[in-house]
Amino acid sequence: MTDSRHETMLLTGNHAVAWAARLARPKVAPGYPITPQTPILEKLTEFQADGEFDAEIITPESEHSVMAACIAASMAGVRVFTATASQGMLLMHELLHYAAGARAPIVMANVNRTVASPWAFWPDQTDSLAQRDTGWIQFYTESAQESLDTVIQAFRIAEQVLVPAMVSHDAFYVSHALEPVQVPAQALVDEYLPPFAPPHRIDPDKVESWGNVVNQEMFNRHRRDLGEAMARVPAVALEADREWNRLTGRGWGVVERYRCDGARTVIVTMGSMCGTAREAVDAMRDAGQAVGLLKVRLYRPLPVAALRAALAGVPEVLVLDRNYSPGHGGVLHQELRAALYGMDGAPVIRGLLAGVGGVNVSPERIAGYVREAAGIDAGPESVWVR
Repeated sequence: MTDSRHETMLLTGNHAVAWAARLARPKVAPGYPITPQTPILEKLTEFQADGEFDAEIITPESEHSVMAACIAASMAGVRVFTATASQGMLLMHELLHYAAGARAPIVMANVNRTVASPWAFWPDQTDSLAQRDTGWIQFYTESAQESLDTVIQAFRIAEQVLVPAMVSHDAFYVSHALEPVQVPAQALVDEYLPPFAPPHRIDPDKVESWGNVVNQEMFNRHRRDLGEAMARVPAVALEADREWNRLTGRGWGVVERYRCDGARTVIVTMGSMCGTAREAVDAMRDAGQAVGLLKVRLYRPLPVAALRAALAGVPEVLVLDRNYSPGHGGVLHQELRAALYGMDGAPVIRGLLAGVGGVNVSPERIAGYVREAAGIDAGPESVWVR
């Protein structure tokens, strides 16, 4: 099915991301294959072989070198895309700080997968959440369509504030699942995403340096500048989403309230579990239970004002975390507690570790969590559940 603005295709989440990268017209795309990210890189190489992807695809010896190549290319003044997962993300960790410090607006897709050891290959968000202090914008998406749209939006946002961005979706539940996806026309994306023209770049005719040793005050000022750029992200992201909605009819927001009006309990989660939670909320509403869902799409910077507004007047919140910080609990649970601290009439916040390691969480199980929530201590740590 096609029209002048889009073509509907049956795509996996990973292939939707590859289409987004193609449409964004990056000039350099370093990558290293790792399960379950590999189909993104494979699809990009297919596009390139068919003459449909005008970018330099670099395949160095590790993800550490992938990010090094991304930084160098971005500093040379071209648009850059890459993708990774799990241990690959962890191997990049040192360079993620370098990229943010360089104010290099790289966009990276990450397929959320368990981290070793032991080895496993199932959905778990610990890999990217462990990078929350590196200075990267972080989005979490629910579907292949949202992943395609968000990767394109991420380029616009990152290049406006000069901060790198990652877009994460769940292994297999999104990365390898097929669904109809509206792929926008190239002309539409070109209208939305102008050519990358950074204010600073490596140029022998206008000499600048990057990465030098600095004194304490200069470093302090640099970190403040990075913080100010991150503080602009929620507003820039909303504007980018509104414009995308104008062009395509699809908008996602930075958070999404689903059937929250009059809700006594609101489930808060990220990623593919939001789709399951929607089914659970519908079933509970049909049964007369006042339950809603708050989906967190933008995680870094955490949109505190939006979260507070979305949860104003809600008596009880149940956070479902598909991640685990040992000794700390669920990461989203802890961050939401901090975001709502001191808020007048703040809800009681309970956290459950649900789906860690890819354990299946059905709509029926989520309904059970809500029924059991009143008996769970609303303490600082999340409670383990199956």
